[in-house]
Amino acid sequence: MMSLLVIENLSKIYKSKKKTIHALDNISLEVEKGDFVTITGPSGSGKTTLLLTLAGMIKPSSGKISFNDFHIEKASDRRLAGYRKKNVGFVMQSFALIPYLTALQNVMVPLSLVNSRSSIQKSKAKKVLEMVGLEDRIYHLPKELSAGQQQRVAIARALINNPSVIFADEPTGNLDPALSGEILKTFKEINSNQKITILMVTHSPQAAEYGNKNIRLCDGKLI
Repeated sequence: MMSLLVIENLSKIYKSKKKTIHALDNISLEVEKGDFVTITGPSGSGKTTLLLTLAGMIKPSSGKISFNDFHIEKASDRRLAGYRKKNVGFVMQSFALIPYLTALQNVMVPLSLVNSRSSIQKSKAKKVLEMVGLEDRIYHLPKELSAGQQQRVAIARALINNPSVIFADEPTGNLDPALSGEILKTFKEINSNQKITILMVTHSPQAAEYGNKNIRLCDGKLI
């Protein structure tokens, strides 16, 4: 299996006058194409920092991050934006839907950055909403959807540009156990059927079992 992400000796340090914080401390790991990696650890252990660094949204203090031989740590902001647009989907704990747009329109938002006809954009958005089981909710506003349905819209939005990898930060953190199970099954189906690599931060031991790999962080270190 080919490595999609190669992380070598990755560190992120924040300094103030009084102390130095090692948010990430000399992390090395490889993520293969098609992996479903769950990232666990206590609050403040560096889980979200790791995701944002791999997405090129935080510059590391030292170390290397290679995505299909694209060196994230060396890239300009412009190239990083291109990397995210082409390769990355995000799903966060807060659904981050635009309240005055329908489910369909919310999913189409990332396509506004791509030069394609509106009819093509609408067709793609309908397909990914159908993929996550929301074909009968495409014209509903977020306030007309349950929490689980809103998170499915967020997942569809993450899928719309056919990403190579999805970074999910506590995607079930605002959901009850039953809805959490539905969302986790959706991620598993996406990973199994479309071979999209997923890195998911979670506090839940049950959610962590959905991955084929688990890494645990504590004080910025792999343990």
